Amino acid sequence: MEESFIFPGDGAHHTIVQFRYVVFRPFVDEILLGKIKSCSKEGVCVSMGFFDDILIPADSMQDPTRFDENEQLWAWEYQMEDGKHDLFMDIGEEIRFRVVDNTFVDTTPVGPENVSKDSDVTEHEVKKSPYTITASTSEPGLGLLSWWNS
Repeated sequence: MEESFIFPGDGAHHTIVQFRYVVFRPFVDEILLGKIKSCSKEGVCVSMGFFDDILIPADSMQDPTRFDENEQLWAWEYQMEDGKHDLFMDIGEEIRFRVVDNTFVDTTPVGPENVSKDSDVTEHEVKKSPYTITASTSEPGLGLLSWWNS
């Protein structure tokens, strides 16, 4: 950071700074690791610690997979010689997933001059994440690490 300057007629101060920043935007088909944050009928939400907006939709999991209403968890019905075994996707478990899609949403606030009287915009509008990742675990080797490291 260098010295600050105040220009005549301008009440703000201007400072020259140098900084570095990191951009997180994984490639489509990239395989990543995260931890299960939550489960719902829509799918599994995954966190990487520094980024939480990752969703594995219900139709992108191993087949056959079902949502257990009592446990509020997803379970892969793994077929073995002695019958089916439910492999639950517990909260906090490490999961390996493939990036399927990156979605960017413009979250620029709408000013009062840009809102029409017919608009459905309210003060308590649901906040949307500016960047979300859609992922999949529907391939061998993907899913909970404990399934493959036994």
